[in-house]
Amino acid sequence: MAPRQPRRLDELADTLQSQGRYVFTRAEALSALHTTAENLKKAVQGLARKRRLASPRRGFYVIVPQEYRVAGAPPAAWYIDAFMKSLGAPYYVGVLTAAALHGAAHQQPQEFQVVTTRKQRPVTVGRDRIRFLKKRNLAHTALTSVKTPTGTMLVSTPEATALDLLRYPDAAGFLSNIATVLRDLAQQCDPAKLVEAAADVELPHVQRLGHLLDRVGARRLADPLAHWLAERPPDWTRLKPARRSHKATRDTRWRLLINARVEPDV
Repeated sequence: MAPRQPRRLDELADTLQSQGRYVFTRAEALSALHTTAENLKKAVQGLARKRRLASPRRGFYVIVPQEYRVAGAPPAAWYIDAFMKSLGAPYYVGVLTAAALHGAAHQQPQEFQVVTTRKQRPVTVGRDRIRFLKKRNLAHTALTSVKTPTGTMLVSTPEATALDLLRYPDAAGFLSNIATVLRDLAQQCDPAKLVEAAADVELPHVQRLGHLLDRVGARRLADPLAHWLAERPPDWTRLKPARRSHKATRDTRWRLLINARVEPDV
C-alpha cells in the first residue's frame, strides 16, 4: 500500500523529517499539498508561531525538531547547503566558523560565517546569526566537504581559512584574535598547500599572514611562505591597513610596517 500523502503542512513537515529532510521550499509545499498560496501562507505562519518552522528567507523553510524548539531552529550547519543552493549562489563556510570546524576555536564564534559571490544581508534564524562575506574569485578557494547531521556542507580548507582570516579581519576579530586562532589552526595546515593557496590571493594578505605566523611560532609554515614571497618581492605594506604607519617598525622578512600591537590570548 502506498504511503498516505500529506494533506496539511504539519503532516508534510512530519513526513519530511521522518525521511531525514529538514528543509523545503514554497514551490515544493504547494506541489505536495495541492493548496493555494494564501492557504500555505497561513499554515506557515501557524507552524512558525508554534516554533515548528523557521525561515531564513521567504519561500525557504527549515523544519524545527522537538529538541530545538526552545532555540527556534536547528544549527545553521543543518541547512546551509540547501539554503545556498536555493539561492543559486556558490558558497563555503569560512573564516572563524571554518577555523572552529578545523579545531581552532579559542572561543565559539558568535556568528555562522559564509563566503559567497553575492552581497547579502545577514539573517537570524533561531539563535544563529548567519553573516555573508563577499568574494569574487571564490572558485579559486580550496574547499573540503564536511559531514553534517543532514548531509554535507562546503568548508574552506585550513590553508584557505588561514588566508581568509587576513582577508576579512573584521569578521575574524582583528589582529590579536587572528593570531590566537592561527596558533591552533597552524597545526592543521600543510606548508605546500599554504603556498599553493597564497598564489590566488593578494600579496598584502600573505605578508600579514606570514608575520602573524612568525609571531605565534609557526615557522614550519612561515619559512616556505617567506621563500615563495621572496621570489616575487611585494611592495611595503602596513600590518593594519586603516592605521597610519608613522613611527612603525619594519619587518623586512615580510616587507611589513608594524603599526599595530598584536597580543594573542594565552
